[in-house]
Amino acid sequence: MDKHELGAFLRTRRERLRPEDVGLASGSRRRTPGLRREEIAVLAHISTEYYVRLEQGRAPRPSGEVLAGIGAALLLTDEESEHLHRLAGTAPIRTGLHRRDVRPSILALLERLPQTAGFVTSATFEVLAWNDLATALMEDFGALAPPDRNLARKAFLPVSPAAPLTQPEWSGAALYGISDGAEFRQTVVMRLRATLARYPTDPSVLALIDELRSGSADFARLWERHDVQTVPALTKTFRHPVVGDVTVDCDSLALTDRDQHLVLYSAPQGSRDAEALALLDVLGTESISAGGSF
Repeated sequence: MDKHELGAFLRTRRERLRPEDVGLASGSRRRTPGLRREEIAVLAHISTEYYVRLEQGRAPRPSGEVLAGIGAALLLTDEESEHLHRLAGTAPIRTGLHRRDVRPSILALLERLPQTAGFVTSATFEVLAWNDLATALMEDFGALAPPDRNLARKAFLPVSPAAPLTQPEWSGAALYGISDGAEFRQTVVMRLRATLARYPTDPSVLALIDELRSGSADFARLWERHDVQTVPALTKTFRHPVVGDVTVDCDSLALTDRDQHLVLYSAPQGSRDAEALALLDVLGTESISAGGSF
């Protein structure tokens, strides 16, 4: 049970609610945002004293029934409710290290995908495997050290001065020129918070989060919101230096056995974007040198 994180999560969820969200009168004497602690306690059918102690990190582990009542009172989504149970220690937690080895069948699948850029990310957003079209669309991940393949670092930190010449400027905070950079950064923070709840003792998870919190004020600000509910991106536009803007459909498939994601970028057959992907597929890694800024 992570009492500090549990208390902070409960507080942020309570403060985002309005009285009218749960059928209460808003009144005119509220000096702080959200519902009062006693209101949540009544809605959850627990004592105010116990709920206050939960938010303060001083209460013993709540039962599953109590957590269910609190989750209902706070109007938590399924993902937020699962996160709540993990923080309270009532849901299975993956101990040890998050996995970075990719199933051979997934590696083979990446190579067989027609005109689709595909790659696999770990629970910490490290790109673990990729196909040639992903290289042509984004960058040559094979030329990078594993830390430089991490999309969370790319989202919040500038390209390292020590990075190899093959690592393009646009692979850093510019995020390959994608159209939804702000939304992606929010997703990174939310998923990393959930990752920390699953791997609370993994040194690489802890080190990455510490690095991002100290190196990015934007990450630190988003981290303090304690959000875990993500919204999937259905489309994304890349501003590519060779073929121009390419809008792709985004599909992210969870590989639950290893806590990884298979990300696929494709375009409708016959569209101008599909033609751009086909051209990149033909050019392959040659487009890296042709792009200049690569």
